[in-house]
Amino acid sequence: MIAGLLGLAGCGGGMGNFFGGGAETVPADNERPQRERAQPERETIWDLFGDRDDPNTTVEVNKYLWSAALDVLNFMPIEAADPFTGVIVFGYGTPPGGGRTYKATVYVRDPALDARSIEVSLVSRGGPVSAETAHQVEDAILARARQLRIQDRKL
Repeated sequence: MIAGLLGLAGCGGGMGNFFGGGAETVPADNERPQRERAQPERETIWDLFGDRDDPNTTVEVNKYLWSAALDVLNFMPIEAADPFTGVIVFGYGTPPGGGRTYKATVYVRDPALDARSIEVSLVSRGGPVSAETAHQVEDAILARARQLRIQDRKL
């Protein structure tokens, strides 16, 4: 047991003598990295769970694209939806008049109502679907979103 304690005490990382009796050096404030000084002060472990983010942060998801994705892909069951990140995961479903089942993930990434704001990923039971098919679904969602916006503003 004594040999184990001596061996453990010898793992001092080169600080002081064999039993750790040396002076520990602490870097001065001007030697600390800038990143360390920029860290927010934490007082207790519970501060990790507090909400220190900006309360004025808003969700950046276009409501028309979100609703249009739900309308266009209504033949698929919703497996998961997170309006804060803009992700909707659909389960396998067969489109009306189609014989093949598809599964989709829709990502609404921007508040703008344009093509770069939405991304659709499609797979079938046989594997990935062509990019052209995914773009056609994106176009259908975008067209429906524009219709919803016109209805909303009664233009």
